[in-house]
Amino acid sequence: MIETLILYTKQWIPTVSIIFTGVLLGYFFKRIIHKRLVKLASKTEWRGDDIVFQSLKSHIVLWFSLAAFYVASDGIQLGDPYTEYLAKLVQIVLILSVTLVLSKILVGMLQIWSDSQEGGFPSTELFTNLIRIVIIIIGVLIALESLNLSIAPFLTALGVGGLAISLALKDTLSDFFSGLHILLSKKVAPGDFVELDTGEMGYVENITWRNTSMKERSNNIISIPNSRLSTAIVRNFNSIDSEFRVNVDVGISYDSDLEHVRKVTLEVANQVVEDNPGAVKTWVPQMRYFMFGDSSINFRVLFRVKKYGEQHELIDTFIRRLHKRFNAEGIEIPFPIRTIIHKKDGE
Repeated sequence: MIETLILYTKQWIPTVSIIFTGVLLGYFFKRIIHKRLVKLASKTEWRGDDIVFQSLKSHIVLWFSLAAFYVASDGIQLGDPYTEYLAKLVQIVLILSVTLVLSKILVGMLQIWSDSQEGGFPSTELFTNLIRIVIIIIGVLIALESLNLSIAPFLTALGVGGLAISLALKDTLSDFFSGLHILLSKKVAPGDFVELDTGEMGYVENITWRNTSMKERSNNIISIPNSRLSTAIVRNFNSIDSEFRVNVDVGISYDSDLEHVRKVTLEVANQVVEDNPGAVKTWVPQMRYFMFGDSSINFRVLFRVKKYGEQHELIDTFIRRLHKRFNAEGIEIPFPIRTIIHKKDGE
């Protein structure tokens, strides 16, 4: 009995040593070599190498261990069919590990490509999850094929089951495909400031497989089903350019010198643009007289701001400064005046 135990121990010592050495090499590669490679990748302009190295990080030790296990497999004598089962298990673990790495790399590459399109193709949770699911399904099918299991019955069952599920989840699938339609049609994208036909306004935060989340300026989150958003009338303030025009209407007395008013107003407007960080500096403020009002001559001052929301501070600053300057220049902003003629009966 003791001799048999000693014999088994001598047989397993080389195998265990090889596996243990593989694990140590994996930790060494991860802590030293991989860390230096990550630093080198961070110095390059291309972000793809950073994504590749970050995706590999959590699988390095596992791959070294599997490689050592493969090298030591000749010394593992479990007897049939357990040796074959163990080899299949190692193969499946490797396939699934590579599948997860590829899914991370592809999602990261999609994000890089999306950013390079300058909003032309938004990368959201909907697309990233879809890619992950497709890659994982392919990996699982390859793993089943490696076990010599025919995947044809599985695909057939998946098709029949998918039909039943699609009927049961009709509303959910409607939201899912509506989300794809919203993204591909570029109706809205994450980061856009939009206004719905129901009156809600806010920044699009994310487009998931079921809902689109929109953040109001009051910091509240609105969740909108994708199927409703796809059919809604939406005003997108960022569809082409986030910059937009701001109009401020002012009325002055009929006794005012219009050329002097123009000069003073444009001086104030130009100073406001220079001091306001949200104003578009390359846009020169404009002023246009447009109406003889009941008690005033009305004019409009036009500005441009970088994005929606920046106009509030600009308008506030302009009104305060213009009011102060008009008082200093003696320019009157009249109160509404209405003349009422009262006639007695018989007149």
